[in-house]
Amino acid sequence: MKILMVLTSHDQLGDTGKKTGFWLEEFAAPYYTFKDAGAELVLASPLGGQPPLDPKSALEDFQTDLTHRFNQDLQAQQALANTVRLDSVHEQNFDAVFYPGGHGPLWDLTNSNDSIKLIEAFIAADKPTGFVCHAPAVLRHVKSADGQAIVKGKNVTGFTNGEEADVQLTDVVPFLIEDEFIRLGAHYHKTENWAPYVVEHGKLITGQNPASSAPVAEALLKQLAQ
Repeated sequence: MKILMVLTSHDQLGDTGKKTGFWLEEFAAPYYTFKDAGAELVLASPLGGQPPLDPKSALEDFQTDLTHRFNQDLQAQQALANTVRLDSVHEQNFDAVFYPGGHGPLWDLTNSNDSIKLIEAFIAADKPTGFVCHAPAVLRHVKSADGQAIVKGKNVTGFTNGEEADVQLTDVVPFLIEDEFIRLGAHYHKTENWAPYVVEHGKLITGQNPASSAPVAEALLKQLAQ
């Protein structure tokens, strides 16, 4: 069982002058869910090397047992510091792909041709694909075989307008995932802000927020076991 995890390389939060990147819980929870299930993991990012961590996700309020585990795990930290370049990985070498969120992907992975083609290849091969929190945004330009938006007619979730308002970034992000999915013709679903929530449509698995990270990873493993 070999799983690819794709992280952002983008560290600028719009034009605020603040930093962003990937959200620690959204990496650590799936990483250990997969590792503990015996999966072989490859970590990739557009630029390779160390992906930028959203500094807010390192604050004590946002720590979990699995983020604490990561902070004590030199081997995992070394793996994260040495992600391979996204343009060097290919769908046929993996059984599934998972995208952690954080605001970073809204800017780079959403518009990355390498990412778009990679996801299209996984979907065409009918392999499980998982996206959590802001990571579902990377589906924005992904197309199905007939040229339609991949999310059109699909049941999906992702970071809600209400959650974006809660973190006061509604006017900073390049687009709102909830609004964009609805515009693209998706069947967008959500639960209360910050509660774990996972939506599966075939092999496409999406999670609403950081608390959904481990449940999305578990859903992906369950699909691989079928």
